[in-house]
Amino acid sequence: MSAQPDIGEWYRIRGGDQFEVVAIDEDDGTIEVQYFDGTVEEIDIGDWEAQHANGEIAEAETQDDWSGSVDGDDDNEEFALTSHFDSRPHTSGGLDGLDLFESPDYFQ
Repeated sequence: MSAQPDIGEWYRIRGGDQFEVVAIDEDDGTIEVQYFDGTVEEIDIGDWEAQHANGEIAEAETQDDWSGSVDGDDDNEEFALTSHFDSRPHTSGGLDGLDLFESPDYFQ
């Protein structure tokens, strides 16, 4: 078991939460993790190595169910399932009179 984390792998804090490593910034010396509930946190690489060495952080099984990280209100299940896309037409508004083939004076 390697002390270095792998992006996309899941780990568990002793007696508690599981999280996925989502980024490693070697320049800043940090590891970005996302917990099952969607919370994102940075861990110092030195802290990671120390916690891994004493067994506080251990590898965990990959999570197949991401329902914990999805924001949504049980009373408004339709919104949570449809995301931010809807069937309303989208209009540009302020560009309605623009002629794409008419060049400005500075191009002539």
